[in-house]
Amino acid sequence: MFDLRQRLEARRAAGRQRFRRLTDGPVGPLQRVDGREILTFCSNDYLGLASHPEIAESLRRATRIYGTGSGSAHLINGHTRAHHALEEALAEFTGRPRALLFSTGYMANLGTVGALLSRGDSLIEDRLNHASLIDAGTLSGAKRLRYAHGDAEAADLQLARAAGNCLLVTDGVFSMDGDLAPLPALAEAAQAHGAWLMVDDAHGIGVLGPGGRGSLSHFGLGLTEAPVLMGTLGKAIGTAGAFVAGDEDLIEYLIGAARTYLFTTAMPAAIAEATRTALGLVVREDWRRERLQQLIAQLRAGASALDLELMPSATPIQPLRIGDSARALAAAETLWAQGILVPAIRPPTVAEGQARLRITLSAAHEPAHIDRLLDALATIRTPQ
Repeated sequence: MFDLRQRLEARRAAGRQRFRRLTDGPVGPLQRVDGREILTFCSNDYLGLASHPEIAESLRRATRIYGTGSGSAHLINGHTRAHHALEEALAEFTGRPRALLFSTGYMANLGTVGALLSRGDSLIEDRLNHASLIDAGTLSGAKRLRYAHGDAEAADLQLARAAGNCLLVTDGVFSMDGDLAPLPALAEAAQAHGAWLMVDDAHGIGVLGPGGRGSLSHFGLGLTEAPVLMGTLGKAIGTAGAFVAGDEDLIEYLIGAARTYLFTTAMPAAIAEATRTALGLVVREDWRRERLQQLIAQLRAGASALDLELMPSATPIQPLRIGDSARALAAAETLWAQGILVPAIRPPTVAEGQARLRITLSAAHEPAHIDRLLDALATIRTPQ
């Protein structure tokens, strides 16, 4: 018999039970949350595109053409001209021969790793990889070898222990720390051992590199160095879904072998059309990435003046480590009382003793919003 009440009570006592807030209206820095107008610093809408009128109009136009649902999986009757056009646009955007759409980033990772690896193969991964990559490795049946966060030398040692087909997988930008993986060194290590490098660039696409083409582009790396690239469309791109980009053989293989592609309904075609519009804005409007960097610099300078040490990050993810989960929750409540939403991230999302406030910035924020956040942060205290 499942005693879920006892489990819930234990989770609450440990400060690990989650709850949902109710938001009204479009995504933006100022939102109505639980009936109050709140200044938010918790969205992955890094470029401020999630409520862009041009994208919304593209969605409306496409809905009149394609309706609101795709009706079936891609391989049955759900792959429309809109989906195909978006895949071609994503291939051009990433500088790769082909791209393949998935419903979510989680499904893209599970499907890709599961298709490439099986028992007798090896998966090498960073200890702080996203949960989807961890689960993908477990479900694949491959031998899993983890290495210390961001340590390319440790990855190289694990690669030397690998057997069978070997896939080295890493986040491009780590979602809870905001730091970048050492992709050049990881690519070199993978090539030295005859392994493939797969990069989950959910938090780098749109934000980093020329034209927002991501963390691989930021480092000047391409298909040769990283044969498998996964990116999401629901963060900086501002819509929904995900993709994997690679060479012709990879994409053709995934179409027939990735279970999370084969056995699920395709995203609505209207979302695909809206995403293609968003992709054009990502490439053309460099000012969004420039503004982000200005806001990041403003926040980091202000936090330093308050003797608040943000974790090292040059991305919109700017974590403030608190340590204890209860203290992190109390800090988040202090901010909430002042009309600011910054989530407290605690175990199991991060390791024990690593609870933090995860501040995320958007190009839609104003400098005055950063000043208001800094004034509120001055009212909390963190361990020195």
